[in-house]
Amino acid sequence: MNLQKVEFIRSAAQPNAFVADGLPQIAFSGKSNVGKSSVLNCVLQRKNFARVGQKPGKTIHINYFKVDGRAYFVDLPGYGYAQVAASEKERWGRLMETYFAQAERITLGVMIVDARHEPTKLDCVMADLFKDTGRPFVVVANKLDKLKKSEVEPNLRCIRETLGLPEDVTLIPFSAEKGTGREELVRAILYAVEK
Repeated sequence: MNLQKVEFIRSAAQPNAFVADGLPQIAFSGKSNVGKSSVLNCVLQRKNFARVGQKPGKTIHINYFKVDGRAYFVDLPGYGYAQVAASEKERWGRLMETYFAQAERITLGVMIVDARHEPTKLDCVMADLFKDTGRPFVVVANKLDKLKKSEVEPNLRCIRETLGLPEDVTLIPFSAEKGTGREELVRAILYAVEK
């Protein structure tokens, strides 16, 4: 699959705009300031394909990108950003619930967390949403480059334990900045798409 051949398809603000054409969907989720756009750009090896905002919380709809005409990268709204109206948070919540209720569409979930910190309550809720779908997912611990070597293993152990990840869920140490972990994540995506 040519990850360079990618086009923006649509931004879904309502469930009736969700894409449901049978192509595999790789769903990317993460907290508002976790570097989700940077991870997407790293995977696609593009500088600014997914917008990297100065302010977190820029992805407010579900954005669909078609990759090589064979699969969708689905950029889910970031969660947990405080400076957003309560009504907007509720709308995001309903949108996400509806997306996850149609779990058969999710070929692979990619949940992005911050390698430097213990996962938040909302991270745990997101992990539970992925677990409840019964669909395969991986967890990407981004911002690895900000850790000292001695912090890596304990932090990864903390993430796995806090999120209650089953053995079969891969936890990928990742740095969008340095490209660390990109190959492993790309392998997981290609395996899911070609299965």
